[in-house]
Amino acid sequence: MHPATLSTRRYRRLLTAAAAAAVIAAGTAAPANAAPPLREVMFVGNNWDGTADVVDSTGDFARIGRINVIPDKARRLAEIYTSPIELIYYLGIRQGPGEGHDQYVDDMYSTPDGTAMVVSRPSFADVVSIDLATGKIRWRFPVSGYRSDHMGISPDGTKVAVSASTSNTVHVLDIDTGKQLGSFTTGDKPHENIFTNGGKYLWNMSIGEVNNDFDAPSQDWLKGDRHITIVDASTYRVVRTVDMRSRLDAFGRSDLSDAVRPAVFSPDFSKLYFQVSFFNGFIEYDIATDKITRVKTLPRNPATGDDRTTFVNDSRHHGLSMSPDGTRLCVAGTMDDYVTVVDRAGLREGPLVPASKPYWATVSGDGRDCLISESGADRITAIDFTTGEKVTSVAVGDHPQRVRLAHVPADWRGPAD
Repeated sequence: MHPATLSTRRYRRLLTAAAAAAVIAAGTAAPANAAPPLREVMFVGNNWDGTADVVDSTGDFARIGRINVIPDKARRLAEIYTSPIELIYYLGIRQGPGEGHDQYVDDMYSTPDGTAMVVSRPSFADVVSIDLATGKIRWRFPVSGYRSDHMGISPDGTKVAVSASTSNTVHVLDIDTGKQLGSFTTGDKPHENIFTNGGKYLWNMSIGEVNNDFDAPSQDWLKGDRHITIVDASTYRVVRTVDMRSRLDAFGRSDLSDAVRPAVFSPDFSKLYFQVSFFNGFIEYDIATDKITRVKTLPRNPATGDDRTTFVNDSRHHGLSMSPDGTRLCVAGTMDDYVTVVDRAGLREGPLVPASKPYWATVSGDGRDCLISESGADRITAIDFTTGEKVTSVAVGDHPQRVRLAHVPADWRGPAD
């Protein structure tokens, strides 16, 4: 189980304990001020239309409700269009990572009490907390620079880390108030954030410049400074940095990019599995020995060309999760239009399940399925970790990307009109 999965499982126990206070136990009514019971769900961020769908976390993954994550759109656009520099970046995001669309929701989590959704909004360069009962914004945190990106949540659910991709900074915020608790500097274009070791450390992966066409291996040095930054999650001081360039070279794979994309840890945090730019596969890294130990190349789709400049934001494969028992990896083959479950022991892939530009992979609430976002078909799809076969698909909004385990009040059906 990787840190994101471990964190959400501990997070789920925390929330379940809070909710239990409101349940009638042994025929005794709960106190009047007890927290309301919560329901486990999945948040699905629909990046291009600025909404988030809320679906069941298991079973048929039926949609429960939808949230508008840009209720302040008119105000934000008015600010952007009166600031020449902000407008340049806003339009650049649209034409670059947005593939001609505004990016309204990248990542999202729920607060521990399940009453709000915290969302990073790339085109608005901020993080906001949206009240799930009213749909109104509780707080807003503008990130440094001009674009917000991936987030990560602490195991206890109280802190959220967000990448500010144009300022090479990660901000760590109090999830309830939006107050900044700390920040640290990263490599170029910080991306993924993962709390590890029970929340003791925070890992950030920087991916470098993905919006230029210097994509040939001989031009790799033009992609900027890409490395992993590991900080103490209490002081936010850097305890270690890892540049995969020398590790890949030592393994004999100087042809691979060192831009670490989605990543997952083994249950004991001894191994890190990660995807890199342009590569159809993933890499295994042993943390104790500080070495690359295995590289898994997955099949290419014959219909997918090898022109690197056509890969969305340099990512050929983007989406990786691990079954809770640590035995299987689920891989989203983004540009190759499939998803597959890989046996971790022998790195043998299962069936290649067709999928339309799968952009993310996570774990269902019960741990049985890998849930992917099919950004090219506006749906999410569940893949059975054991069989590697498709279970079901559910329609969502325009261009789903991040999918996260979350909690909402048990009787929630959507914000009040």
